[in-house]
Amino acid sequence: MEASYFSAVAGLVGAAVGGMTSFGTTWVTQRAQLREHSVMAMRKQRESLYVEFIREASRLFADALSHERDEINDLVALYAIMAHLRMVASERIVAAGDLVIDTIIDAYHQPNRSLGEMRTFAASGGLDTLRDFSRACQVELSRYGALLRHHPRR
Repeated sequence: MEASYFSAVAGLVGAAVGGMTSFGTTWVTQRAQLREHSVMAMRKQRESLYVEFIREASRLFADALSHERDEINDLVALYAIMAHLRMVASERIVAAGDLVIDTIIDAYHQPNRSLGEMRTFAASGGLDTLRDFSRACQVELSRYGALLRHHPRR
């Protein structure tokens, strides 16, 4: 009779261990998937913000090259995007964004450029205003991929 108790207890312990293993595996897998989803959502949100800044800055820079103005109204949207960047982005991106805004403001204070002047301006790298900002964004966004590679699914 003791052997039957031993068999029953062994069976119950085996079932408990099997159940706990199954639960543990499911929990670890779900946690890894949730983390991956969270990281990818954060990356997508930042990428959208960076694209929004690039679009608005490009529009304003093109306008600044062909218009002289002392109004700040057109810059308000760009400043709002920049404020959002300050909350979530790295210092490198914020510094590059500030430089873009300064370049746009300086361009508004310069005389309008003719098409011939634009060719010379572009050849000298004058249209590369967003290059440093884009590179900083690329570096930061690539870190999200590194986060996922360092914490693979289990």
